Amino acid sequence: MPAKITVKKVTEQAELDIVHAIRREVFVVEQNCPPELEYENEDVSHHFLATVDGEPAGACRWRKTENGYKLERFAVLKAFRGFGLGAEMVKIVLADLPADADYIYLNSQTPAVPFYAKLGFEASGPEFEEAGIKHYKMVKK
Repeated sequence: MPAKITVKKVTEQAELDIVHAIRREVFVVEQNCPPELEYENEDVSHHFLATVDGEPAGACRWRKTENGYKLERFAVLKAFRGFGLGAEMVKIVLADLPADADYIYLNSQTPAVPFYAKLGFEASGPEFEEAGIKHYKMVKK
């Protein structure tokens, strides 16, 4: 069990490089997502780096879209899964959203729907495919 989980907003290039390396490992290498899709909207996103006992372990981001505030690119490296890192990232990202963020949503991979449901998100609409992976849109209740 990890002693210390930290999730922080990052803007420095060195930390953003770590965020991108984590996402590349999880999405491009593990899940075969096309790299060009993985790095869309980088410049309009707010990025977060999660560490476990000081070691880079996870990454995520949020951005404002025409529909509302979208949480996305939640990635946890294999060695750090199952320790509550994902839930901590969601909590920190939600706390970082502007006070007027009234419509908050994400596209969850189908197997992760129960995870996000426990954190207050509700599936909305039919299952769809994104980057070759089945997803559901989920909205914060």
